[in-house]
Formats: sequence, C-alpha cells, structure tokens
Amino acid sequence: MFGIGPAYLFFLQHRLPVGQMRGGWRPWASAMANNLGIGLVVAGLIWLVGLNAFVLVHLPIMLLAASLGVWLFYVQHQFEETFWDRDKDWNFHEAALRGSSHYDLPHVLRWFTANIGIHHIHHLCSRIPYYRLPRVLRDHPQLAAPRRLTLWQSLGCVRMALWDEGQRRGVSFREIKNQRRATCTASAH
Repeated sequence: MFGIGPAYLFFLQHRLPVGQMRGGWRPWASAMANNLGIGLVVAGLIWLVGLNAFVLVHLPIMLLAASLGVWLFYVQHQFEETFWDRDKDWNFHEAALRGSSHYDLPHVLRWFTANIGIHHIHHLCSRIPYYRLPRVLRDHPQLAAPRRLTLWQSLGCVRMALWDEGQRRGVSFREIKNQRRATCTASAH
C-alpha cells in the first residue's frame, strides 16, 4: 500500500486517463499536456544533473511523496469511527462530516500539506480554498471536533482495513479473526 501501490497510482494510472473519456477529449488532452510538461522538466533535469543523479535523488523523493499522499488520503477515510452507509441511507452532509477525519497535524505539516488535514470541511464544501480552511474551523468550532485524529493517533489507522457493518466501524483483519475464533469457541461449548 505504501510502496508499489502509490508508484503505480501516481506514475502510471493518473498519467493515462483510461476510462475518463466520457467527458470528451479534454481530459485526455489535459493529461497528455501535463505529461508533456513533466517530460520536458524531467529531460531538462537529466540534461542538467545526469541520469544517475536524477534517478538516485528524484526517484526516491517521488516515491516518498507518493506514499505520503496515499497515507494522507488513507488516514482521512480509514479510521475506526468512520462513516459508511448504503445508497438509500446515505446523506451528503453526514458522510462529509463523519466519513473523513479532521487530521490535526502539527502547524508546519499543515503548511506543507496545504491544510489537507481539514479534509472533512473540504468534503462539505470543496470550493473553500485551502488557505481559508483554518478560518472556517475558527469561525465554526463545532466543525473541529468530529473525527479528530492527531499524528500519533493516525498511526493506528494503518490496521483499519475492513468495515464491520454490524458494529458500524472500521476494524482490522486481526480483530475479525479474533471475533471469528471467539464465535467458533463459544459455539463449540
């Protein structure tokens, strides 16, 4: 999830907008123009510093950045108290506020991530620019509390891989295995 997956996602899948042609030719042209720009920058850097230096410096940085991007997305949607519902019961505002976390990062990380930790408000209203998200929290403090995760607490989210519909919360594979074992033991007695 934090090695090959992010590399595939950012270096290949998002570079080729296969399946995005429903909107006409513009998504494809935009992606290809972006790819051309990236290619020109890469060619310029390779010309400037050489292929070995480029690969040894830039590739690890890109892999780390891709993994951090996946991590940020993951912890803001995969946590124990997250919210999921079926189509008939799904509500936009409830899903926006309860289905993504308030990742309360240290100040310097808020700056580096463009306030991505205030993701729940982004879901509520994606037109609010990143630099105004802290003001929204200040002006509406009731939005700061729901699903707040600190950097330390977020480390526990990596094990939240499944949704338990009965308990309506995220669970780990180990937790499901232990529940199944307890159920089998109880039914054997």
